[in-house]
Amino acid sequence: MRTSFWPAGMAMALLALGGCNKAQSPAEVQRDVASAAKSAAENNTQANEKQADVAASVNKDLGDAKQNADTKTADASADAAVTRAEGNHKVATTKCELMAGDAQKACKDEADAALEMAKAKAKATKADQN
Repeated sequence: MRTSFWPAGMAMALLALGGCNKAQSPAEVQRDVASAAKSAAENNTQANEKQADVAASVNKDLGDAKQNADTKTADASADAAVTRAEGNHKVATTKCELMAGDAQKACKDEADAALEMAKAKAKATKADQN
């Protein structure tokens, strides 16, 4: 009994396997190729759009970072200029101590004016950057 099923099973297996490698008609192949090409084109379009979006975002981020760095650099330069002006003011007012009366007052006024000018220039520089 067992042997009688064996040839029938083998015949069914051969028929099943024979159907797997069946050639498709040219029209079906053309339709499948067109469908695959359309799908690939859509995927490529989506990938290109995503790439463009990422590139635009990165460029914006880089621009913002550069602007921020430029602002910080300008602010630091302005702060350094004020620090130098304060040092120069201290030296100038100390030298003014050698003078007396109106000359001493004029000397200190000149030193004060130079310091205020440096502070105003630094403030304007910072305002231009922001």
